[in-house]
Amino acid sequence: MSRAFYLSGMVFLLLAVILSFLASISLPYLTALDVVRVKFNGNSLFRTGADELREVRWGIWGPCRYDGNLKRTCFHTGHGYAVGPITTDEGESVTIGAAWTRGLAIHPVATGVVAIAAGLAASKWEHGPIAASLTSFLAALILLIAFAIDLALFVFVHHEIGRLDDVQANVHAGAAFWMNLVALILVLLAACTVCFGRRKESGNDSYPMFSKTSSSGGGFLSRFRKN
Repeated sequence: MSRAFYLSGMVFLLLAVILSFLASISLPYLTALDVVRVKFNGNSLFRTGADELREVRWGIWGPCRYDGNLKRTCFHTGHGYAVGPITTDEGESVTIGAAWTRGLAIHPVATGVVAIAAGLAASKWEHGPIAASLTSFLAALILLIAFAIDLALFVFVHHEIGRLDDVQANVHAGAAFWMNLVALILVLLAACTVCFGRRKESGNDSYPMFSKTSSSGGGFLSRFRKN
């Protein structure tokens, strides 16, 4: 039974590494894996500078924008970038500052810690399971912080776009947002299963005095035998 827990934990960690790694690449390298996106609807005209704007996507390493013909332009800005001003045809504008995207760089750190936990779980080191469990809990904490940063960006973008009068726009959490959440859940499951598997394994020897004999040929119960 303990081996089944170990295997389950390793599978959870492996899946979490894959999801977290892909989400960490994000925009502008993987254009489908954005954290937050805004799609402008209706007949209103939105601009960034002189360019018409229909959609904006936020990634970890840069944004992508789509013009009126849905032609994509991505920017390799690195973490901590600003988007805007996004201007309506009525002259209103919003800007999403670098303070709201700088923290997204924590995602690769979380990926690294999850990878370490997976390596410990797969190792033959005697204390590997308990080390993997503790590292998984640390990875879960970092992923939780990363998810909180993603959520803060989503809420702020939703709030700022909502301030524009008579604007028809949809603000969505992107694929990377949900992948990070799933990775967090998987790491928590892995931490629990590896830890429980360790307890199950060590539980077999919880009472060695009843199951093992001493070097003189008798265990604890031998004390009550008649000579």
